[in-house]
Amino acid sequence: MRRRHLLASGLVLASSGLALAARAQGSAPAAPATPAAPAAPVAGEMRRTHALSLLGEPGLPADFPHWPWVNPNAPKGGEMVLAAIGSFDSLNPFILRGTAAGAVVRIYDTLLAPSMDEASTEYAHLAASIEVPADRRGVTFVLHDKARWHDGKPVTADDVVWTFNALREKGRPFYRAYWGDVAEVVADGPKRAVFRFSTDQNRELGLILGQMPVLPKHFWEGKDFAQPGLEVPLGSGPYKVERFEAGRSIVLKRVPDYWGRDLPTMKGTNNLDTLRYEYFRDATVAFQAFKAGQVEFRQENIAKDWATAYDFPAVRQGQVKRDEIRHELPTGMQGFAMNTRRPLFQDRRVREALGLMFDFEWMNANLFYGSYTRTSSYFSNSELAATGLPSEGELLILSAFRGRVPEELFTSEFRVPVSDGQNSNREAARKALGLLKDAGWTVKDRRLVNEQNQPFAFEILLDSPTFERVALPYVQSLQRLGIEARVRTVDAAQYQKRTDEFDFDMTVDLIPQSLSPGNEQRDFWSSEKAKEPGSRNLIGVSDPVVDALVELVVNAPDRQALIDRCRALDRVLLWSYYVVPHWHSRVFRAAWWDKFGRPERNPRYGLDLMSWWVEPARDRALPADRKTMAQ
Repeated sequence: MRRRHLLASGLVLASSGLALAARAQGSAPAAPATPAAPAAPVAGEMRRTHALSLLGEPGLPADFPHWPWVNPNAPKGGEMVLAAIGSFDSLNPFILRGTAAGAVVRIYDTLLAPSMDEASTEYAHLAASIEVPADRRGVTFVLHDKARWHDGKPVTADDVVWTFNALREKGRPFYRAYWGDVAEVVADGPKRAVFRFSTDQNRELGLILGQMPVLPKHFWEGKDFAQPGLEVPLGSGPYKVERFEAGRSIVLKRVPDYWGRDLPTMKGTNNLDTLRYEYFRDATVAFQAFKAGQVEFRQENIAKDWATAYDFPAVRQGQVKRDEIRHELPTGMQGFAMNTRRPLFQDRRVREALGLMFDFEWMNANLFYGSYTRTSSYFSNSELAATGLPSEGELLILSAFRGRVPEELFTSEFRVPVSDGQNSNREAARKALGLLKDAGWTVKDRRLVNEQNQPFAFEILLDSPTFERVALPYVQSLQRLGIEARVRTVDAAQYQKRTDEFDFDMTVDLIPQSLSPGNEQRDFWSSEKAKEPGSRNLIGVSDPVVDALVELVVNAPDRQALIDRCRALDRVLLWSYYVVPHWHSRVFRAAWWDKFGRPERNPRYGLDLMSWWVEPARDRALPADRKTMAQ
């Protein structure tokens, strides 16, 4: 629901890796090695490869011709018009200042390209090959000789080194956490970028670095990278910025002589000549623009609209198509997040009480047409989610923290509250009042107050009116306890600023997860990031136990250890009641004007819109003035 940080610009690709050592508490025992993992090379050996994977050998050979799901003969040409919500005043999506146009990331190449069909696997892209030393304390990316910037100059290892240092020193706080175990990066010749690590335990770090978009050093020399601006940046990728109108639209044009057009990671993709992003102040206006044909593709995230709002002439006449595209992505956690920097939310009993008053069953039936599943894990829809009682492997980890974590997590299965769907929640309300009373709150004159007669009052901050229909019923439920909650909706720029500065009581937080969580967990949960403006630790989690568990995840030696450690972290977070969990869906809801062709199947772990193409005959068959179709 939230469009923050690199999530908004598409920079956070599926993460990979992970975990060892709560060193302050002693190391947790290592789990058995994953059988599929290749044998470790002998000392001194350097392994050269075309791909990196955390789950054994990559699924595709070095000479694979193209991604398995794409149409390598897809025609090039045409335009796709997409909607963006909010505004933009910058073309630099890598820094904290300004509101960037997220589409700009498409002008850059990354060192490796993730496969949307495999978990935690990335293939050579801007890098022609990858070298991994036997001790796992580094990675070397050997760049393609043909790699060129759009001005014709070669992409070099110096560009990689400059990019890494610029992003870590002046980019968003995310990078400093994500790349925290990189000791140094050097250019070993014009095409070899060598990264050296401070540890041999961070198994995903090579894949993380492969996700890095490489920026041109010569373009940025003499400029202040930390300042937002609207100068069109230089890239090396399949698109370049053709034109823009600040805050209103941005147009990307396919680069016909793109250096990487014949790479196996590129064939059959980036088929559209033009990508045009039109900006709208809110989702309601954006939907009307789609109905009018001013926007041509839409991914629907409102269940009510999907069920009721698509009965308009263009749909009935077959001009607009719809589909529910299944995926196998972990769905992470979305919920009402409490800012624990506020004294009001620092008592775990208070946070549990607030969660009891959220009536998902009523909302799902009356607002969402029964289309959602309640989220009960920070790693939902994956094998990493904690279920039942802790396993033997989890207990080995959690026992080291006994006395510093809720005792219930050892003896009880975590369950989200379940109501009868009648929106009364009487039993939950009684339990919530008991918890609040234990925490020092009592009801006086229908108001919940503390010993100083201060009311229990807070604000739910939103960035779109769309979510008010969820927040307002929740506010009404809280009022039954005497809690004075109110909803405030602000524009995207103000929301970004306030959340970057942690200036909120409660908001909707989306914490995404991959099949192999790792370094990004530091930005979500670490005590250090709780103090750093712009980090993704919105909740303000600052707990030495969580810090230790995060490091265990980051340094997991094998898959089973990763599973056990993620589940242990999940239990501690769940029993801390930091969020009021929402829901998730296991399909992409997509609607589009019928001018596009698409591959016969979608990849397992993403919606690869860039493998679609325009069918000229279908495009010509659409009405010249589509606005009449919405009437």
